Amino acid sequence: MSPDPLTIAIGSDHAGFSLKSVLAGALREGGHAVLDLGPDAGGRVDYPDYAHAVCRAVESGQARFGVLVCATGIGMSIAANRHPGIRCAVASEPVTATLTRAHNNANVLAMGGRLIGEDMALAILRAFLATTYEGGRHEARLAKLAPSGGKPA
Repeated sequence: MSPDPLTIAIGSDHAGFSLKSVLAGALREGGHAVLDLGPDAGGRVDYPDYAHAVCRAVESGQARFGVLVCATGIGMSIAANRHPGIRCAVASEPVTATLTRAHNNANVLAMGGRLIGEDMALAILRAFLATTYEGGRHEARLAKLAPSGGKPA
């Protein structure tokens, strides 16, 4: 994971609750501050509520990164990417997690709690946190992702 302690917001729905708990524990063991934005139990909940809470924490600067877990990661990523300051990607293996940080400067990671096991999820999280944004040729592309589409507002 990242060598420097970070504050990371984390949230899930009921399908991702168990994996969220494992990831939060690993982050704390790695010396990071964790904002666990819920849920607090594995009962049925609506994923957008938790995706929005995590994204608000990242957008406000309360957390450097966000981690979201639902059944597939897809629903969480859709909800997260509705926030203009968020670049969220679903990763199912470490290479995608690395490239989304390096090329897309992703600030939120989504994973599928019903698709990947704990060991893979931990490897994905480590790759995401260990990778820095490359900048350079990627800057113009990221500008096109802004609400104005890279054009003057």
